[in-house]
Amino acid sequence: MATLKIKKGDTVRVIAGRDKDKEGKVLSINAGKGTVIVEGINMITKHEKPSAANQNGGIVNREAPISISNVMYLHKGQPTRVGFRFENDKKVRFAKKTGETIG
Repeated sequence: MATLKIKKGDTVRVIAGRDKDKEGKVLSINAGKGTVIVEGINMITKHEKPSAANQNGGIVNREAPISISNVMYLHKGQPTRVGFRFENDKKVRFAKKTGETIG
């Protein structure tokens, strides 16, 4: 499987869909389905039964997955594509707009 260019904890901007131009932090990634969950983006209403974690149950708002192709990495507040290169025999990500290594 190819290496994903977006990682958990990255800040991204939505470039397509209902939440276009909103920004948020990546909470989780599903590489198999090619989706990401971004904080505060693509909110849905879910009806939950009472459980040990949620004693009362009820209606809960939460983030739904969004396609990884609909988000773009933000480097210093600017959206940029991400590339890979080798530095000291180690594969690192870099921002194509500035050429800087992404830490």
